[in-house]
Amino acid sequence: MSGRSVTGVSVAVALFALQGAPAGAAGDAGIERMALCRDSWLDWQKAGDAKLQQFAAHFRSAYAAKGNDPYVVPKAETQVAGFRLLQVYPQSVGMGVGFSVLVDAPFDKVRKRVERTLGRPLPHCETGDGMQSCELPIAEKRTLTLMTQDGRSTLIACYYYYER
Repeated sequence: MSGRSVTGVSVAVALFALQGAPAGAAGDAGIERMALCRDSWLDWQKAGDAKLQQFAAHFRSAYAAKGNDPYVVPKAETQVAGFRLLQVYPQSVGMGVGFSVLVDAPFDKVRKRVERTLGRPLPHCETGDGMQSCELPIAEKRTLTLMTQDGRSTLIACYYYYER
């Protein structure tokens, strides 16, 4: 085989590999900070902080509503805490007021990553009724919560509790 043929095959294999490789999803630091209770839209709103308008503008440009669902989805593949972001619940889930995201990863992997990111464990965990959850109080009325029901995807949430 000539050098030219080997080079042509190498280039073709390389192009095929690149074509089939998934593009790296970008992380969204603002969404991650909200989900991990590092930032709070509620605090920004109360303080009249301009960060709220900046975050809202970013949010409107990067996420889209999906019908009448209570969540939005990223317009481009996005990661939070290194996991593929599936859905964002910007204000509440059921009775919980806060900010939450659903990532495509098993509960145990998300818990380990979140604990490593925060530099501390999530001490209050429960399992029952097909649910698994952990929580960590972050501030007086802010609690980081992880939850899963199906074991395949995990909700990362920052809930704002008014009565404790």
